[in-house]
Amino acid sequence: MTINGEERKSTIDYAEFSAYVGKEVTVKGTVHSIREMSFGAFVILRTARETIQCVYDTGANDFRLPDNFCENACVRLTGIVAAGQTKDGSVRYEIQMRGVEILSLPAAVPPVVISKKTVQCDLSTNLDNRPVTLRNPSQRAVFKVQEGIQRGFREYLMTQGFTEVHTPKINFKGAEGGTNVFKLDYFGKQVYLAQSPQFYKQMLVPVYERVFEIAPVFRAEHHDTSRHLNEYVSMDFEMGFIENFTDIMNMETGVLKYIMSLLKREYAPELELLHVQVPEITEIPCIKFMDAKTDVIMKKFKYQPTDMKDFDPQEEEILGKWAKKQFNSDFLFVTHYPSKKRPFYTMDDPEDPEYTLSFDLLFRGLEITSGGQRIHDYGMQVEKMKEKGLDPAEFETYLMTFKYGAPPHGGLGIGLERLTMHLLGFKNVRDAAMFPRDINRVNP
Repeated sequence: MTINGEERKSTIDYAEFSAYVGKEVTVKGTVHSIREMSFGAFVILRTARETIQCVYDTGANDFRLPDNFCENACVRLTGIVAAGQTKDGSVRYEIQMRGVEILSLPAAVPPVVISKKTVQCDLSTNLDNRPVTLRNPSQRAVFKVQEGIQRGFREYLMTQGFTEVHTPKINFKGAEGGTNVFKLDYFGKQVYLAQSPQFYKQMLVPVYERVFEIAPVFRAEHHDTSRHLNEYVSMDFEMGFIENFTDIMNMETGVLKYIMSLLKREYAPELELLHVQVPEITEIPCIKFMDAKTDVIMKKFKYQPTDMKDFDPQEEEILGKWAKKQFNSDFLFVTHYPSKKRPFYTMDDPEDPEYTLSFDLLFRGLEITSGGQRIHDYGMQVEKMKEKGLDPAEFETYLMTFKYGAPPHGGLGIGLERLTMHLLGFKNVRDAAMFPRDINRVNP
């Protein structure tokens, strides 16, 4: 036997069935459900992305199903492709079964029924049985959509001259400062799991000018809410030689336009299955932080904030409703956040140093992005660290980026699970995490 790196295709995908009507095909998959009928049975076969209806007719030929044929068996099935019409007039293909080879059999009945349209159990049970529940077509569709989001992010940035990078997840220091970092014993030395790829993105701007990464980040926050995870996937980019921080917002707008277009074009089956309304994006409105606080939240909606330096979830919801009514937009940029609430590497507004050249992006009333312009001047960065109570000596390798010259730059991070959750209309971010990690869950 020799291996030449090529695999001969031995089965036909459902998308190819139109060319095989009346012909015999072979497909591989898992028996999703069996519905016995007077003439035989309808067998639904689950493949990587589709469910295929197969008809077992005892009167059509001498073929008989094996005695051990059952749901969740993995099989190689042969039959004749037939075309029919659904109630809405569209064409639906099925296979008239002529043979089955059983490749493997389940050892037990699954603890959760996965052959229905949705998995009908509570979220905790769903997550406990994730290796099984993900096999449900609606559940797996969530993560095909999530694939499309990541793919769109990557494809668009590649067309804009970005280089994809992979940065360490074991770091000498937390990128954001503070105590919300996971400590790790690293051969007797204390290190930290990465809160973000921020330091490394900035280090690489003088190298590649534009970089991006899609990777997990870790936050040791004691939140037990429907919108927080302790490990999540962040889609980050950093870009150099910017004129100002609106360049970053323009780039994100382009990214989101591309993502939504890609989803509608190539993930329509999943969007239809999940009843997703994909937002239309032409441009995204902006409002300054304090204008949002005073003019919209306090004056227009008569809501009294408890914190004038940040938004609570209810305030974000208010701004989402306002943006939809005022601009017919599902998205809203909020800019110029207070300096006290932003990390030490954020550029202060020269016109008012109490505020920063930064922004958050709200999607239907939920923050999914934080970003802004970074400090690129060495002396300015050292002074800002001291103001924040940090010792510049502990950030020597990071400061090399600026000591030896860095262009004006900025970037952002988008929470993948949050974006997926809100796009699909879920109430809990864990529904949009394949194997979520929070303060109570580290399995499966």
